[in-house]
Amino acid sequence: MLGNMLEQLPSTEKLLLEIASLRQEIEILQQEKADLEILLDTMTEHSDVVESQLQNQADETIKESEKRLRQFLEAMPLGILVLHVTGELYYANPIAKKLAVKKLVPRFQANELPDFYPMYKIGTNRVYPLENFPLIKALQGKNTTIDDIEIRHHNYTIPLEVKGTPIFDDKGNIVFAIAIFQDITERKKAEAESLRFTNELFELNQSLSRFVPRQFLQLLDKKSIVDIQLGDQTHKEMSVLFSDIRDFTTLSETLTPTENFQFINSYLSCMEPAIIHNNGFIDKYVGDEIMALFSGCADDAVKAGIAMLNQLTQYNQYRKKSGYVPIKIGIGINTGSLMLGTIGGASRMDSTVISDTVNLASRLEGLTKEYGLSLLISHHTFSMLKDANDYSFRLIDRLKVKGKSVAVSVYEIFDADLPEIREYKLISKTIFEKAILHYNLGNFAQAISLLESCLNLNPQDSVALIYLKRCQSQM
Repeated sequence: MLGNMLEQLPSTEKLLLEIASLRQEIEILQQEKADLEILLDTMTEHSDVVESQLQNQADETIKESEKRLRQFLEAMPLGILVLHVTGELYYANPIAKKLAVKKLVPRFQANELPDFYPMYKIGTNRVYPLENFPLIKALQGKNTTIDDIEIRHHNYTIPLEVKGTPIFDDKGNIVFAIAIFQDITERKKAEAESLRFTNELFELNQSLSRFVPRQFLQLLDKKSIVDIQLGDQTHKEMSVLFSDIRDFTTLSETLTPTENFQFINSYLSCMEPAIIHNNGFIDKYVGDEIMALFSGCADDAVKAGIAMLNQLTQYNQYRKKSGYVPIKIGIGINTGSLMLGTIGGASRMDSTVISDTVNLASRLEGLTKEYGLSLLISHHTFSMLKDANDYSFRLIDRLKVKGKSVAVSVYEIFDADLPEIREYKLISKTIFEKAILHYNLGNFAQAISLLESCLNLNPQDSVALIYLKRCQSQM
């Protein structure tokens, strides 16, 4: 046993040595720990200093930013008003204070705004609805802009444009509402001036359209009279209407110059609607004569002629009541191709229509005087009617037109005659047209017999009487 103990002795020393070594390491570690604690204390003190310095720098930066922002807002030529989310006034720059007219109340709620600073619907005495005001909308999270508001102070008014914008925090909550006010007095003046100028241009164009019809410009494919150039022209298929007052020269000699113009304008004003309402336009007035053009169907021109005669009946009733002599007119209508354009010189030009179509329409109008009729149309117009049976008509004559080898048939449209005369003409129409046929064939005896029958039915038939005299002369 003793031997065994002796054998373990070296191991014990070895253990002691190891224990001594471990103690030494522990002491070193304890020293290092102490050093670390000292270092940590030092670093903590330094960290507090750094943190304090950073906080001070941040505060300075914020103050500088707020200062620059305030300088920026105060230098802006717009009024800036900021409300806290609670609705209390937070900030107002000098322009906002100036626009407010009176001193801004330091603390007021948004819903009290109209009480302190009454603003009105522009151009009215109605207070602007609070619920539509941009600041209120901004507190609700909405962006809005209005320019129909004004603020008033004694003897002057300031129109405003107001924009409202909400300001949100990082979590999306509204923290402020900003309103930007702009004095738009100059803009409103410019808008008013622009409107006045536009109205003047419109009135000028309206006046010019009385001299150069809008339809004339359209036919030349022009948007405005300023686009018209000397020599502009176009080729169209149209109906031409001429009308004239019977014995106007004799009538005008009994009137003073003032009375003449009053009479002419009264008559023409009466006739104009009948043409316009039937899709025509008046190309020109020549004294008491009217020349009208119809670019649509031939029916428009014929209906316009009938309407003019019906209107004349009412006009004559007015003249009788006023102690004036009733008047009669003649109307001639022809349809065909024509040249429409501008003629004149550098300083004076006019619109005109040139063609045989126009000349024949004028001649038909003159023929109404010879026959004592009111409305004559050519076979060119007659053949273009949608349904000739819609009208009361009869064949009157066949004309030889100067420069033309083919005769032109002429028809009377008598829808506007007095009912009894129209009825007689319808009854005698077949007999009358047979008489005209025999006359043209040279069968004067047969024509006379038929014409006498017509006059027995309608003694007032001026055309039958004229043909009767012609036949008797030929016999």
